[in-house]
Amino acid sequence: MSGGWPGGQACMPSAQMALDLVNNRSDILPDYELELIHYDSMCDPGEATKLLYDLLYTEPIKIVLMPGCSGVSTLVAEAARMWNLIVLSYGSSSPALSNRQRFPTFFRTHPSATLHNPTRVQLFQKWKWTRIATIQQTTEVFTSTLDDLEQRTKEAGIEISVRQSFLTDPAVAVKNLKRQDARIIVGLFYETEARKVFCEVFKEKLYGKKYVWFLIGWYADNWFKIKDPAINCTVENMTEAVEGHVTTEIVMLNPETVRGVSNMTSQEFLAALMSRLGGKNPEETGGFQEAPLAYDAVWALALALNKTVAPLKAKGRRLEDFNYNNHDITSEIYRALNTSSFEGVSGQVVFDAQGSRMAMTLIEQLQGGSYKKIGYYDSSQKNLSWFGNDVWIGAGPPADRTVVIEEYRFLSQKLFAAVSVFAGLGILLGIVCLTFNIYNGSVRYIQNSQPYLNNMTAVGCMMALAAVFPLGIDGHHVHRSQFPVVCQFRLWLLGLGFSLAYGSMFTKIWWVHTLFTKKEEKKEKKKQHLEPWKLYATVGVLLAIDFLSLMIWQIVDPLHITVEKFTKEAPKEDLDVLIQPLLEHCSSEKMNTWLGVVYGYKGLLLLLGIFLAYETKSVSTEKINDHRAVGMAIYNVAVLCLITAPVTMILSSQQDASFAFASLAVVFSAYITLVVLFVPKMRRLITRGEWQSEQQDTLKTGSSTNNNDEEKSRQLERENRELQKIIQEKEERVSALRNQLAERQALRNRRRPSTGQNQNHNAPPPSSQPDPKSLLPPPGYPNPSTDNHSLPPSFSNSSNLYPADSKMSRNHCHNSQIPLLYK
Repeated sequence: MSGGWPGGQACMPSAQMALDLVNNRSDILPDYELELIHYDSMCDPGEATKLLYDLLYTEPIKIVLMPGCSGVSTLVAEAARMWNLIVLSYGSSSPALSNRQRFPTFFRTHPSATLHNPTRVQLFQKWKWTRIATIQQTTEVFTSTLDDLEQRTKEAGIEISVRQSFLTDPAVAVKNLKRQDARIIVGLFYETEARKVFCEVFKEKLYGKKYVWFLIGWYADNWFKIKDPAINCTVENMTEAVEGHVTTEIVMLNPETVRGVSNMTSQEFLAALMSRLGGKNPEETGGFQEAPLAYDAVWALALALNKTVAPLKAKGRRLEDFNYNNHDITSEIYRALNTSSFEGVSGQVVFDAQGSRMAMTLIEQLQGGSYKKIGYYDSSQKNLSWFGNDVWIGAGPPADRTVVIEEYRFLSQKLFAAVSVFAGLGILLGIVCLTFNIYNGSVRYIQNSQPYLNNMTAVGCMMALAAVFPLGIDGHHVHRSQFPVVCQFRLWLLGLGFSLAYGSMFTKIWWVHTLFTKKEEKKEKKKQHLEPWKLYATVGVLLAIDFLSLMIWQIVDPLHITVEKFTKEAPKEDLDVLIQPLLEHCSSEKMNTWLGVVYGYKGLLLLLGIFLAYETKSVSTEKINDHRAVGMAIYNVAVLCLITAPVTMILSSQQDASFAFASLAVVFSAYITLVVLFVPKMRRLITRGEWQSEQQDTLKTGSSTNNNDEEKSRQLERENRELQKIIQEKEERVSALRNQLAERQALRNRRRPSTGQNQNHNAPPPSSQPDPKSLLPPPGYPNPSTDNHSLPPSFSNSSNLYPADSKMSRNHCHNSQIPLLYK
């Protein structure tokens, strides 16, 4: 029978040598002569198309086509079904050919390129790699192989982190591998492109103890030493770059000493093949490695043809009856090949359902410039035979990525200890102040400062200072499971401490402003008695608002641990590791929302406190005699809080600076508040004594006494001005009445002489007392009597106080005469 061979140039010598060897066993085909008609398509699909039609339309009729290259096999196998031809290839590895719908009559003794992938995945798992990268030449065979590898690695839990491809120039693809920290790299490309790739690998230093390359094993053993004008790297450069790479190769020569159907062992076949080469260098002979596959392909074809003799004879047919329209003979050949199973020089020859060869995979490693076998893998049995002679440039197989060591950032213990000492001393100071205030609660001066509010301030300061300790506790002190409890302690101590300390001071300044800054004309009506329960109620309201908001926060969105990741850092030592700094935070799902509400509410409270303190700076009152000190404390606390809150949010990623700002703001606020409120009281009672009488206390100079004297003096001045105004009005009234009296007296004096002349004969004797009715004022005016009820008591003797010939000036009113107006 005749066979067509539109194969590639590299494939043709192997097939010819295989046929020559088969011809030595003429006993296997006693009735037929096997003739090989071969053409060189140079692996060009276009040339192969032309050769295919030449074969088909020239005598004799062809029964089997045997292409070599994958590209040619794809074209031939897809067209062969139109002529009912069987296609058998020995050198095609493209996974695309394993498609029975597209290539229904295709078989191959060369396994599919996807057979490398189970071996690669097995090696990845053996060396504990879970992250790989790939670089491929843009051809169908490599693209489909890589697609299969991606599916298999995904099933095995291995990630392909980088996938690069190139057409002719791999420079950009190699640079991308370096940029994306690729360590375990699978390369899929032909031999000529492999030299280009590794020249770029040498330039980018993408080799050495940190990297492992996986290549295809069917390159020539000295492929990296061949001079190639397409690259500008020396042989030494290439040798250095490729050292240590691993290849996977389909087993093309049976490693066991077994006599197969050809009655030869693999070693005897190799010896016979070398003798046929006539001393040629095998590495320079194209298709040398695939020769066992070509030999077994011819044997598979011969055995299949023999197997069809009996079935065809039973049907009254022979192979010589084959033509391009005969489906029956084609079906018999297909069935015979599909059921083939024999021991060949390349190993057990068996075809799967897609017509691909099932075979073992050889694993080799380039060690010292030459390939060494390090294992075999049987994908059908999932059995890895490992020799244990793998060699690495470093101490062992490299990591599949830069090893990232997670390192938590903890607060400086020296800083924490120093701030804790200050906080502890502050709590001790708060205890002293609280004790002093309670012990001297019966002293009038202490009572006038609203001691219960001051006690609340001291307790709040101590709670705020106690919050410094959980504020500095982190993963260095407690386990992660206990950290949320620490977060809650921080929140509650700071929140309630602020409400007690600042809330009690705010209450004082609020009520001072409410009661003692009214307009003068409304002061008497609006002046209220300061009742202590109102002060306590105000503090209670502020405390309840904070307690309720914290409770809602804790229930709705509780605090938990969040870990902040920073930019990886390289250690100073020459290690293939990076440090991943981590920082633990107390946070919640809507942390910014909660902080916005809390900071907004407390910020307004601080600003309002500053305003009230400024408004009441000149007010003096005995009911809250330390409100000026409270105002000063509010200034300091407000400024520190308003500065610290945004700064700590900005510095949240710097644990030492954030803790220092927050804790020192709390410490300074507490210290300033305690010192300003309690130290002057202590000094006053220590220097003057608790036993002094109220009279002595008022006579001695002091801040509170001076304040009371000033208030009394201003009150007397206001009363003096009011009384002077009243006196002036009374003076004007008295002057008007005197003028009326003078006019009436003059009128009576003019009438008296004329009346006396006309009535002198019967008139009574003249009286020295004037007629009372004549002294009455005109209608609408009060009677000018000396009755004490007609004028205010102070004006009953106005002729004595004020001379008739002149009015009393406002300046003539002396303070010593003011009480006479109210007698």
